[in-house]
Amino acid sequence: MKAIISVTGKDSVGIIAKVSAVCATYNANITEITQSVLHEYFAMIMLCDISDLSVSFSTFSDKMTELGKASNLEIHAMHEDIFNSMHKI
Repeated sequence: MKAIISVTGKDSVGIIAKVSAVCATYNANITEITQSVLHEYFAMIMLCDISDLSVSFSTFSDKMTELGKASNLEIHAMHEDIFNSMHKI
């Protein structure tokens, strides 16, 4: 099972570290990551293996949302199944 995590907002030191720390806390393994900084704006997409997630996906997603609010970022975690359903032609 996989999840897609997107992060957007004003750039600041430690964004990747904070998101990675939440992943590590709940045993989500980051398999791919891409990030860009456009002027002062940060954008990142992570692909995580959540096969061994130590909490429910809903709880994990809520923790990412909480981190986003605390960091003035938009952070969304989406299960691969929902992502694929949304992007079918």
